[in-house]
Amino acid sequence: MHYPLILASSSPFRQSLLQKFNLPFASFSPDVDETPLANESPSELVMRLSALKARAAQGKYTEGLVIGSDQVAVFNGQILGKPHNKENAIKQLSLFSANTVTFLTGLSVYDIKTDSIKTIVEPFKVTFKTLTTAKINAYCDAEQPYNCAGSFKSEGLGICLFEKLSGDDPNSLIGLPLIKLSQLLTEFGLDVLDNQAC
Repeated sequence: MHYPLILASSSPFRQSLLQKFNLPFASFSPDVDETPLANESPSELVMRLSALKARAAQGKYTEGLVIGSDQVAVFNGQILGKPHNKENAIKQLSLFSANTVTFLTGLSVYDIKTDSIKTIVEPFKVTFKTLTTAKINAYCDAEQPYNCAGSFKSEGLGICLFEKLSGDDPNSLIGLPLIKLSQLLTEFGLDVLDNQAC
């Protein structure tokens, strides 16, 4: 393989998703301020942050294709961050009950040597069941999703909160749209399937 692959994330979920490509990769934790800028739209925010995360590899690596990703949940035009505690998670999930939330995932691939970057935004919609306070409480206690945008882990018990999922790539809900990532890597000259033998 002519490019080292680098994941700009310490998330075990993103790492396990990238492992599906069956290619070796390094990973690091990008130290990026995720505060939204004034009047920044949700799409602009995830595009900016995914690119910042990918570019954070400068100085740490001399070559490679760096994957940066950032995700927000958007409900009624408002960006929903990570809840950080049970009280906030209950508030978020109560709002979502019988409603649809849009998840926007920014994805960047950055070539360190050529200093070129491509960034896309992948939308994904989640429609929630009607959730009782008791069910929300039980879910929060069982999974403690306090570090997850939207207060749930779709790769775990969170799937029980949903009525319907709609989007091009279910992986994007976990934080890494693999279909688009495969396409972007090909544009940079790295075809995932062609590199399986090396």
